[in-house]
Amino acid sequence: MAQLPSSKAVLFDVTPRQLLQIAGHRFSALYKWQLEKYRYGMGVFKIDWALDAPIPFTAAECHQAGTIHLGNTLEEIADGEKQTSEGKQAEKPFVLLAQQSLFDASRAPAGKHTAWAYCHVPNGSKTDMTEIIEKQVERFAPGFRERILAKSTMNTQQMEEYNPNYIGGDINGGTLDIRQLFTRPALRWSPYQTSDKGLYICSSSTPPGGGVHGMCGYYAAKRALQEVFGLKAPRLSYW
Repeated sequence: MAQLPSSKAVLFDVTPRQLLQIAGHRFSALYKWQLEKYRYGMGVFKIDWALDAPIPFTAAECHQAGTIHLGNTLEEIADGEKQTSEGKQAEKPFVLLAQQSLFDASRAPAGKHTAWAYCHVPNGSKTDMTEIIEKQVERFAPGFRERILAKSTMNTQQMEEYNPNYIGGDINGGTLDIRQLFTRPALRWSPYQTSDKGLYICSSSTPPGGGVHGMCGYYAAKRALQEVFGLKAPRLSYW
């Protein structure tokens, strides 16, 4: 904190763990206790591929989508996610796959393609999920493996090294359940304001959480403008 320039407000795009490390000495005992109790969720194992051709999905609709959710039935997806949340590793995990080079030529050399995918794994898992993920893709796109030219992978530890906010590989900024949906990162009238006036948290560890990109920062900035500067933030319009 002593290294930060003098200012009326500081917004931290970090999770509770880093916030405690940076400014914990300035927080109330109650607020520190709440941040220490914050729970992190499932991690991810990610693969990036260089491909000789588009992924040969059997479903025609998949060739028209930049992002695809692979998981067969709802029951299979729910079972896989349940196993992972309990610290087990699913043999048929839900896989989120992106194939942007179908629609963005800048993503790959002419005539070639790229894609990436990840699946959930227990927080902190170091299990190599390459075979399992590629098997899931091959299941819905026979011949996929024959089109792989190169690949790189990242387990949960490597994900956290890449971005310290990904605690244990958790890219969502903490567990999103009924206990930690609106009370992230702590039970407060304003979840963005810390116990120290002028210090705010604006990461996906605040409502509405990861996946609703940009909204956590927008609401934190809106709160800071109102409380610190007495200004009313403009309405946000988005599609």
